Amino acid sequence: MSILIGVTGWGDHASLYPDTIAPQHKLSVYASHFPVVEVDSAFYAIQPQRNYEKWVKDTPDNFTFVVKAFQKMTGHRREKLDNTEVKEMFKAYRESIQPLIDASKLNCVLFQFPPWFDLRKEHVQRLKVIRELMGDIPLALEFRNRSWFQTPYIEQTIQFMKDYNWIHSICDEPQAGESSVPTVLEATHSEKTLIRMHGRNIHGWNKNGREDAEWRKYRFLYRYSNEELAQWQKNIEQLQHHSKHITVLFNNNSGGDASDNAKQLINMLDLSYEGLNPRQMGLFDD
Repeated sequence: MSILIGVTGWGDHASLYPDTIAPQHKLSVYASHFPVVEVDSAFYAIQPQRNYEKWVKDTPDNFTFVVKAFQKMTGHRREKLDNTEVKEMFKAYRESIQPLIDASKLNCVLFQFPPWFDLRKEHVQRLKVIRELMGDIPLALEFRNRSWFQTPYIEQTIQFMKDYNWIHSICDEPQAGESSVPTVLEATHSEKTLIRMHGRNIHGWNKNGREDAEWRKYRFLYRYSNEELAQWQKNIEQLQHHSKHITVLFNNNSGGDASDNAKQLINMLDLSYEGLNPRQMGLFDD
């Protein structure tokens, strides 16, 4: 059993790095602090294999990656693709992440769907097709539309994820209308559960790039309190009874709070990670 805690991306967490560090060296330093990270760049473009090969080399043997699905695979781009184009896209994506699979460093692929991906038959069918196209790769499923978790469908949604071997991406996020989901503490996969901590900034949650060029400054602007993290300590301990490996990723980094909150939770759970990259010690470090 394991609990892996990290943050989303490795580029923006200023408190982890010396001021003079080059971007290409950040992952190596990041991997001296945390055992897992989310690859957000995979959402914007299918990454070339050479990127994953470098990231494998930059991280220790037991480090793992949660890789976001490409935005065309989740429908964010709202493009109409024929069956051949879809199959080719999924094939290209699977081939791109093969270095992670070969190195046993793929935690899971995260399919985070857009707010308009609501509960309807064609969307359920789409999830079935994705599961088939991705083969036996571990897949996490995160909704951004609360219709999936409303009465009377919530039990069917959870059972569907179990039946089709989807890892539940449990969210902590603002309750800000239809485009947010409640925290549903249900593990759907006996091996893995993913938890993503988005913060609770209800006023910034519904901002997006279509309306505000600086939306990222507000959407995830939040710092979890000790009391809130203590509740998540209990939640994680509860989930461990149903899923062997729990991964927690903090995404509340509009104000640079993600890495601090992640370290707080690591300390609260009394976790110690062996085999991280060696850390360069400063003159005044312990």
